[in-house]
Amino acid sequence: MQVETNRYFRVKQLAEMLDVSRATIYRAIESGQLDALKIGTGKGALRIPGQAVNTYLNDCADAAYRGYVEGGEAAAADDTDTEIAQVEASADAAEVA
Repeated sequence: MQVETNRYFRVKQLAEMLDVSRATIYRAIESGQLDALKIGTGKGALRIPGQAVNTYLNDCADAAYRGYVEGGEAAAADDTDTEIAQVEASADAAEVA
């Protein structure tokens, strides 16, 4: 998948396009895996350049190839499974309290 390099994406828009959670996009930005621009002062607005998206997707593809094809690792749970487990754990903790 390649995106237009001259476009800028909002976090929500990119998450929907990649079919991942917004938290996944924020984690990639915070970890330095995905470049983003902060526009404005204060809280500002994050925008992700198309070129950064292409770089991130290529890096993810390379990591998947190394892990699953060369290394024989098993696939990890996707974001949805992780988020559901976190919500269920929070609900369980609330019931105990």
